[in-house]
Amino acid sequence: MALKSTIFKAHVALADIDHGYYADHALTLARHPSETDERMMVRLAALALQAHRLQDDCGGDGTLGFGAGLSNPDDPDLYLRDYTGATRLWVEVGQPDDKALAKACSKSDAVAVYAFGSAADVWWRGIQGKLSRLDKLSVWRIPSEVAQSLSTLAERSMQLQATLQEGVLSLGSERGSVDIECLRWK
Repeated sequence: MALKSTIFKAHVALADIDHGYYADHALTLARHPSETDERMMVRLAALALQAHRLQDDCGGDGTLGFGAGLSNPDDPDLYLRDYTGATRLWVEVGQPDDKALAKACSKSDAVAVYAFGSAADVWWRGIQGKLSRLDKLSVWRIPSEVAQSLSTLAERSMQLQATLQEGVLSLGSERGSVDIECLRWK
């Protein structure tokens, strides 16, 4: 018998001071049985970091949501689609291969990767040259200890406050707060 995804609900009150974007997002996250709380929370942090694009790229008339992720490798972890259904932003979390990223760049206006974990540096050294030709791609590194700290915020029902100021995302709840400063690799 196959294991089912675990459903998490998150209410994120987002204040993105850097981009002048302020909104509340009611989110449903399906955590695949093989996905860790750490990876799920990195997906959530990526949404907070990219949410301003809903206004910037789509004038507020679009859909920002989570894809099938691990359940379907041809689907992004996070996407932004405009009212025509065109994918404006494709976000991957982890260490995807170059072929998947090239395919994502052909399907979207922009692609962002949020790499994390102890193997992220090794992954980047091995793939960096292959990604140089992908103009639509940006790659960010979330420090391992920060990504691990995010898992302490994971609950089946989350009330989170997110503030983005001077490039630092502060994500917190009654369980504590984590400051995320991503390093831009590309």
